Amino acid sequence: MHILVLASAFNSLTQRVHAEQLRDHGHRVAVELALPGASLPDAVARHAPDLVVAPMLKSVIPEEVWSRYTCLVVHPGPVGDRGPSSLDWAIHEDVDRWGVTVLQADAEMDAGDVWATASCRLPRVSKSELYRGEIADAALGAVLLAVERVAGGTYVPRPQDTAGAPDAALRTRPHLDQRVRRIDWAGDTTRTVLRKLRAADSQPGVLDTLLGGEWYLHGGHPEGVLRGRPGELLATRTGAVCRATRDGAVWIPELRPRRAPGGPATFRLPAVQALGDLLPPLPERPAPPGPGAPHDTWTDIRYREEGDVGFLSFSFPGGAMSTDRCRRLLAAYREACARPTSVLVLGGERDFFSNGIHLGVIEAADDPAAESRANIEAIDDLVEAVLTTTDRLVVSAIAGNAAAGGVMLALAADEVWCRSGAVLNPHYRLMGLYGSEYWTYTLPRRVGPAAAGRLMREALPVSAAGALRLGLVDRVVDSAPGAFAAETGRLAARLSALPATAGRIAAKKTELERRENETPLAAYRERELARMRRTFDDPDAPYHALRRAFVRKERPAATPAHLGGSRTPSGPYATGFTPTAPSDIPARPIS
Repeated sequence: MHILVLASAFNSLTQRVHAEQLRDHGHRVAVELALPGASLPDAVARHAPDLVVAPMLKSVIPEEVWSRYTCLVVHPGPVGDRGPSSLDWAIHEDVDRWGVTVLQADAEMDAGDVWATASCRLPRVSKSELYRGEIADAALGAVLLAVERVAGGTYVPRPQDTAGAPDAALRTRPHLDQRVRRIDWAGDTTRTVLRKLRAADSQPGVLDTLLGGEWYLHGGHPEGVLRGRPGELLATRTGAVCRATRDGAVWIPELRPRRAPGGPATFRLPAVQALGDLLPPLPERPAPPGPGAPHDTWTDIRYREEGDVGFLSFSFPGGAMSTDRCRRLLAAYREACARPTSVLVLGGERDFFSNGIHLGVIEAADDPAAESRANIEAIDDLVEAVLTTTDRLVVSAIAGNAAAGGVMLALAADEVWCRSGAVLNPHYRLMGLYGSEYWTYTLPRRVGPAAAGRLMREALPVSAAGALRLGLVDRVVDSAPGAFAAETGRLAARLSALPATAGRIAAKKTELERRENETPLAAYRERELARMRRTFDDPDAPYHALRRAFVRKERPAATPAHLGGSRTPSGPYATGFTPTAPSDIPARPIS
């Protein structure tokens, strides 16, 4: 079928629907963004689709569209649940199970007939993690079933009152506003504070008063030891601040200042950086990532061992790796490599692997060009360390989405394992960048020069299954988000016990020396960085405007051309993104 994906933004769920369930199943797919001022009926008519699928749509589909085309809307709630804050309310009310409904658009929002449903668990993690994890898994299953039913031509969708929704569930709940989200630091328990923070992550945040200003709080993690007066700031850790509750304390990683009337849009930053000179002197309480580190406190980098396997896990908000985060992760990586293990697993236990450099920190810097250079050098140092590790096997464990330099960090490992629900964006051009992180070395070796160039030019998301077919990843782990770490642990233990593993490790040094004699890694890095520096240092380069628009979440004026179904990219960054690696280097064999 010719399917039009209609969305308010090309967000994680929209990308997954586009890449995994529709393109992977042989449908012809285009994307149209529902943007202010644009005529949606005219846009849909231009595509002349057989079916419209709306994974994330904040506006009403006009009658002129839904009366002419079958339009499937994905609602992140069970049958009968209606309203714009469905998942927020579920977390706020501490619901254990939730669901996703695919319904047909009609005159009343969220009230159409049901084409498919799916249920899921709601573990106590942030809304954004749930949205990219359990909710996305359920949504994809329901969308696939609904599309199959539409294609079959015989299924009749059921009204909500006969599709499994009790009468009490047929209700439209209001927008969950800041009056309900607000934290009472003197009265709320730690568990309540965390629930409110998790229900607002990553948008809209929880509006609060702190140090004389109004801030949106983003993210929250429990602290097991520190205590103080409710609302008091107690300590800092790797850019986060610890704040006391009635019966404990929480770590808040990021803050966003409230937008002033008529002022520019604000964006999230590490809390310590956001507060700047307003922050009083507080002790820095580091949590060591090595074996034996306490588990009753939060840290963004942690290391553990199980037998002959080391696990270096990291979890950065939004998957963004600032200069500081890259340097700290590199230090932890070197410490992990000093341990007596034969396999080292690198990655998070769920959600983002990495999205590359931290555009928000760069945008907030006094000299964004200088910070861009520092950030790219720092992540290159990390990738180089992985590429040159010869005394053990390194496995990248991609639990969630990855993009740009984050994908290239994963590709530096000996093996790449990816959760079935992850989406990869192995390209840079949409941010006006050529890219670094040794991509001209690793990407052609894995997929071949032609495929590497195509991935860079098309700039489209790749599903886990698609990545396996291309050779981007070596294994797809079919698991729920919360089960990925345990399954990865079992696979890593099996890998360390294989008789062939010792031989593979022994051969790594010789192979690296051979490759260095052909073309040194330093040559790849310098060629990439030369292109990047020219962009960073050019104030008129599109990168700077694209970065500003990205961190401030500015909507594009029109649907980007590369999403419209065409395979030919357009614009100033459409050409010149072919690998600089020698074309005679073969794709890396799958182990």
